[in-house]
Amino acid sequence: MDLALFTLLHLLVFVYWLGGDLGVFYSSTILTNSKQSAAARIAAAQVLAQVDMAPRTAMILTLPTGLTLAALKGWLVLGPVSLALIWMAGLIWLTLAWVLHVRHLGPTSSARRADLFIRWTVIAALAVLALDLWPNAPGLPLFLKIKCAILAATILCGLLIRRALVRFGPAFGRLVQEGASAEVDTEIARALDESRPLVVTIWLLLLAAAFLGLAKPL
Repeated sequence: MDLALFTLLHLLVFVYWLGGDLGVFYSSTILTNSKQSAAARIAAAQVLAQVDMAPRTAMILTLPTGLTLAALKGWLVLGPVSLALIWMAGLIWLTLAWVLHVRHLGPTSSARRADLFIRWTVIAALAVLALDLWPNAPGLPLFLKIKCAILAATILCGLLIRRALVRFGPAFGRLVQEGASAEVDTEIARALDESRPLVVTIWLLLLAAAFLGLAKPL
């Protein structure tokens, strides 16, 4: 029963992550379409911000659901206390992500810095799992090591997307305050164009992880 439940949760995480990302990607094409009115583009940005919380939420829940599945299958030595702590940490991180979304906290806020610290910590932890350095752990199947590396890579891509979108906020603020102009349109398009290859990379990584999880070829 537990195995079926957490398998379902892990699959739903994938569905909402990839599906939400596709919705965000489509909304971004409206933002860069200079033929659309400023009002339509602002509305698209609002939709984008809300839909983007689906993949953000899914990404965070990938780790606790995945580690729980690995423990249930005997690939990781994690007792009930360890799993409870992992879920508690995941839910705290998820709460933090939603606080950042609802309150629109800036990059210099302590909450934003805490989120960044957590992301780098998770990347490091996943690298430990991928390299089989987890203390007292049995040898992980190769496909699971690759999935850990893939998740670390997707989180890293997310951080690189943030960097690519640094110019987007000020440019979008000008769109709201001043309306559309060639300069504003160029800045918005440039920021989003830089991030799109990274978004597509995340999609490919997710598809690879899904294939490995279902086929377990290695």
